[in-house]
Amino acid sequence: MKLVFNDPTFSFEILRTMGYASYGGSDIGEVLATANKIEEGNFESWLKNWNKLATELDKRANSFETNGEKVSASQIYFKASNYYRTAEFFLHGNPNDERLLKTWSSSRSTFQKALELSDQNYEIVDIPFENGSLPAYFYTVDDQARPTLLVHRGYDSTGEELYFQVVKDALARGYNCLTFEGPGQGGVLREQHQAFRPDWENVVSPVINYLEKRPEVLNDKIILMGISFGGLLAARAASFDHRIAACVTDDGLFSFQFSKAFSAHGGEQMNDFAVIENKLKELMKQSTQVRWVIENGLYTFGAKSIEELFQKTEQYTLEGVAEQIECPVLVCEASNDHFFKGQPELLYSHLQSKKTLMKFGPEEGAEEHCHLGALNFYNQKVFEWIEGLD
Repeated sequence: MKLVFNDPTFSFEILRTMGYASYGGSDIGEVLATANKIEEGNFESWLKNWNKLATELDKRANSFETNGEKVSASQIYFKASNYYRTAEFFLHGNPNDERLLKTWSSSRSTFQKALELSDQNYEIVDIPFENGSLPAYFYTVDDQARPTLLVHRGYDSTGEELYFQVVKDALARGYNCLTFEGPGQGGVLREQHQAFRPDWENVVSPVINYLEKRPEVLNDKIILMGISFGGLLAARAASFDHRIAACVTDDGLFSFQFSKAFSAHGGEQMNDFAVIENKLKELMKQSTQVRWVIENGLYTFGAKSIEELFQKTEQYTLEGVAEQIECPVLVCEASNDHFFKGQPELLYSHLQSKKTLMKFGPEEGAEEHCHLGALNFYNQKVFEWIEGLD
């Protein structure tokens, strides 16, 4: 789905930002007006224009808040949060760039201001985790014990973004929702400097331990949802922690090994990494998608070179693991997924538990990665599946 830009990465990220409009995360006119000011393929132009919009809205929200107009202030802060997140997206090529932490922090702070001024039931919590903690938001419908959706994203998202993507729809259907960030994500990466780790069950299990102590949670109805790369991570967690009542993978992902992805796209055999690295560096100059994937990978996996990045991602496969899942699994597939083509079917074929493969295409406008641009329809289908488990 082409939107504003010919560049597929810029086009998709515009769709992503705009896609949250129906959940209060953006206004379509603001997104289009800003996108049309951006120089295609230019990461600095992207940052400058999104940061300008976010800063303007931040100030506008503050003015409304000062005047006691809480509803307007909350609405504007929510949008500012999403725009700051969008601005920061292409900054990961230089983790020492002070704008990275500043812009991400602004996304978090405006989101929390928006929540504070809203009528949403929520708690900002820090879940004990090894030598640090996992930042999380716990959203509740009321004080009754209810089924609870446990959600994390994957390669590039933040806990705040999940509010627009799934939380509002979960609450509307009577589900509590806890969103959290783990190693390689959000504040755990940026503030605690913890990179991705393959044993994701040891990340999810402490979160389930936390939920089981909450009176608002039905412990036998904790549903885990992993989004994007989180689809692999969630399936990994469900393979080992059988307290999970059901698992949703959006989209289904079996392998995140850079070596296999590179070979599948016509790359050289892995016998001379110097050749491979040189080719990738040339591709990074030509393709914003390749550049972003590599730069973000170096950042989130804590790799000091492309070769080390390839080595670190070798552990991210569900080979011999997916078969251990005991709970029902929903495997989602987007027909035009520019990252994970073929992966949902591969995961589905390895599952031994009750399983469903749910395909989304251009007829519903849901064909892009994680079905962004058609979240309303996507969430309707997912919750229909969840409610059919009883």
